[in-house]
Amino acid sequence: MTPNPLSNYNVEEIRKDFPIFNQKIYGKPLTFLDSGASAQKPLRVLDAIQKSYSEEYANIHRGVYYLSQVGTQKYEDARVKIQNFINAKSHKEIIFVRGATEAINLVAQTWGRKFLESGDEVVLSRLEHHSNIVPWQILRDEKDIVITVAPIDDKANFLFDEFEKLLSEKVKLVAITHISNALGTITPIKDIIKAAHKVGAKVLVDGCQAVPHMRVDVQELDADFYVFSAHKLYGPTGVGVLYAKEDLLDAMPPYQGGGDMIRSVTFEKTVYNDLPHKFEAGTPHIAGGIGFGAALDYVEDLGFHNIGQYEDRLLDYALGKIQEVKGLRLIGQADNMAGIISFTMDLAHPHDIGTILDQDGIAIRTGHHCAQPVMDFFDIPSTARASLGLYNTEQDIDRLVDGLHKVNRIFS
Repeated sequence: MTPNPLSNYNVEEIRKDFPIFNQKIYGKPLTFLDSGASAQKPLRVLDAIQKSYSEEYANIHRGVYYLSQVGTQKYEDARVKIQNFINAKSHKEIIFVRGATEAINLVAQTWGRKFLESGDEVVLSRLEHHSNIVPWQILRDEKDIVITVAPIDDKANFLFDEFEKLLSEKVKLVAITHISNALGTITPIKDIIKAAHKVGAKVLVDGCQAVPHMRVDVQELDADFYVFSAHKLYGPTGVGVLYAKEDLLDAMPPYQGGGDMIRSVTFEKTVYNDLPHKFEAGTPHIAGGIGFGAALDYVEDLGFHNIGQYEDRLLDYALGKIQEVKGLRLIGQADNMAGIISFTMDLAHPHDIGTILDQDGIAIRTGHHCAQPVMDFFDIPSTARASLGLYNTEQDIDRLVDGLHKVNRIFS
């Protein structure tokens, strides 16, 4: 007898770590299928944040007293956890930011402003989130750089051969997603980086959707910049990471000025602090950084192999079940994809789908997902999107499918 492929992952026990699943929505169990936008938080993270504020709070990096020392140690411990999590060479390569959006803007406004010149090219892909498009357009308007776009096919596969045709000595940067937030496409990121480096280009990777689902090794990838946010990785909002190679950070000017990013200040001259603090002006999100560290502890204890294997199998189950729904069209079915399912229905607008599902306690995302160029490619204004997390179950998928059948009944 073939064993249940999901039987080795005790998701019901894992769900007990997330207090939000104890409630009901409109009298129905919460079915949360929007982790791609922001994941729920386990007790370990909530407790770490609560303790930071209630028992250990003080400003960090400045005080010689006990509470400040405790906070500083825990915050810097979180930086080292992130270093180890993505296998960076040094903790100096880990810059705390408000999120991936700020990280990309930081690179654009420091490295980009200093090193890009008129006529230089930046290659993006059709899959990008607005956060990895708009900062480069702002820089284009200021510096007269050229933006080119690597294409996808009608299944949302990244067309690597076409991407290679865009590469030349004029290309100074490739800025690209690791996993599409709108469609779940996993790009061949290691091959992309290798090809870009052959023409002397640097590579920035938007890893927001990748780090919750797979092990990322920035040294193995040889990424120049890699960005992600805590809140998609079961951590708090308002904190994220810019990873960059140390030599690049050394060459980049500060992003913001203020306290903690300085070594000395006079009215004549400022001497900047060492890495990583050179890019971290002002009081940081202390509890957020500590909560981020707790989130990493949590997923590491579960084991990324276990999480990835479970989510892959759950995605297969979901793709099989959802196609039973009459008039449903999957948008993007890449050969290599993560736990994100975008779709439309013949009889209902995505916003109507989301509203009806909500009445049954089912939370999905509807809209363009901050990826309008993807929507334009498929000639649609928006999709409904179900995105999986480590706490989702087959029952969640069954409730979703039942809800979509209900949508069809209502609109027929």
